[in-house]
Amino acid sequence: MSGNEQLERARERVIDAIAQNINLYGVTESVGRLYGSLYFQEEPMTLDAMKDELGMSKTSMSTSVRGLMELKMVEKVWKRGERKDLYRAEMDWYQTFSDLFTIKWRAGVSANINAIEKSKKELFELLNCDNLDDEVRLEAEKMLAKLDYALEYYDWLQRLVNSFESKEIFDYIPRKKKDTD
Repeated sequence: MSGNEQLERARERVIDAIAQNINLYGVTESVGRLYGSLYFQEEPMTLDAMKDELGMSKTSMSTSVRGLMELKMVEKVWKRGERKDLYRAEMDWYQTFSDLFTIKWRAGVSANINAIEKSKKELFELLNCDNLDDEVRLEAEKMLAKLDYALEYYDWLQRLVNSFESKEIFDYIPRKKKDTD
């Protein structure tokens, strides 16, 4: 096996691992392959070049790139003399994880808090009924206690997300320094 073949095999192995594991962050495998491919590129790529590299349609490629940009995993860059849009992967995986984590978890926390608050309001209305069955009252009170506990958890989770956004998390779990830092 030639050196170039070994390089390509090593590169593809990592891209495959990224593609298989990126679903942990709510990203599809094909979008993970795109990110992995961009990560190993030395120069930014056009949509046409990405399409050729991955064998996806230009529409699918455009949608995938837009999704990666929303997740802050890919950015559009400008290059003198180039008329087509160019894109490159975010190379700082600490930043990529922080951005991805905060975007995904903020949305999840918000949806859950909204559902809990709406349910609490309905339970309070139920508890204010004059002729409420004692068994229903007891169950509503138990449910309210569970919902209050859930809100405490979501408060903690929001503070965790804030620590990623502010980079305070690195005060508790520092990044390892490279020899060149």
